[in-house]
Amino acid sequence: MTGVFLPGLALCEVFYRDAVAPLLDEAYPGLPHAAARIGPGSEVLGYDTARSTDHDWGPRLTLFLTAADAARHGAGIGAMLRERLPKHVLGWPTHFTPPDARVRVMTATDGPVAHRVEVTTVADWTVAQFGAPFRGTLLDWLATPTQVFAETTAGAVYHDDTGDLTALRAAVAWYPDDVWRYVLAAQWTHLAQEEAFPGRAAEAGDVLGGQVVTARLARHVMRLRLLQERRYPPYSKWLGTAHAALPGAGVDVGDLCPAFEDAGRRQNTLGLAEPVDPTRRAYFDRPYQVIDAGRFAAALHAAITDPAVAALPPVGGIDQFADSTDLLCSPALRRAVMGAVLDAG
Repeated sequence: MTGVFLPGLALCEVFYRDAVAPLLDEAYPGLPHAAARIGPGSEVLGYDTARSTDHDWGPRLTLFLTAADAARHGAGIGAMLRERLPKHVLGWPTHFTPPDARVRVMTATDGPVAHRVEVTTVADWTVAQFGAPFRGTLLDWLATPTQVFAETTAGAVYHDDTGDLTALRAAVAWYPDDVWRYVLAAQWTHLAQEEAFPGRAAEAGDVLGGQVVTARLARHVMRLRLLQERRYPPYSKWLGTAHAALPGAGVDVGDLCPAFEDAGRRQNTLGLAEPVDPTRRAYFDRPYQVIDAGRFAAALHAAITDPAVAALPPVGGIDQFADSTDLLCSPALRRAVMGAVLDAG
């Protein structure tokens, strides 16, 4: 028996307020902590639907304690919740099976609850998420996929005594201006490298090839528009959903020249670089139109004032040049790869 669907963040708030917090107050009165639903999961980004309830969705929570309290009480809190949590919240089971598996499903139980309340510290969670303490270095910013930033800054914080979790979310809320210029320039560079290809493919009679390149360029301009709006692009499953929520998202990104011109006009309103004429133009003397996207990348690069950022190769952040899920989901691998790029630059 399951409850009526409601957004997961709302369910997790009720789970904390009505189930977890009272038990904490009774067993560990005055214990400083933060409680949040952040990290992986469609509900964290606000994209969950009834379909999401079939796995890894439900009454979930991360409890953040101080290092001393986590060492002293972490195991005890987990055990106490197993024994005392209610079996359901708003009709949704709090028990998940298989226990400790990577993917788990809500399941009714009459026994102890295999719950999904993670007890950790902000420091340990940060290292798991980013691969190292986040200190705002270029490696920290550029070795982190935008999906990971989105998982950290979205979601909901239901309680925060110490302010440490709130401080982390504030620290990664958005790129420093020069890093922002750099990742925007890299995104424009993607467009510059292939913007003439759909026309050439069509001229050569390669319909499928033209469609493939057009789709790639549409993806690049969607990510560009999200970056322009100071929103971390999610991974591919949710990219269209995120883009559809943007101001002016009615522009058809599959119609490339109007989409490029729209992105160019919006770029000029940001005040990050000298304005660039956003109108389409001929590609040399060939019979197809481009925006000459490299001009926008050059203007952004010229506006970078930090010598360390200005000296970087024009590849952007890790998920702007790497597309392997196994790489992007491994903090150690992506830091190693991005570190090599930074060293080469």
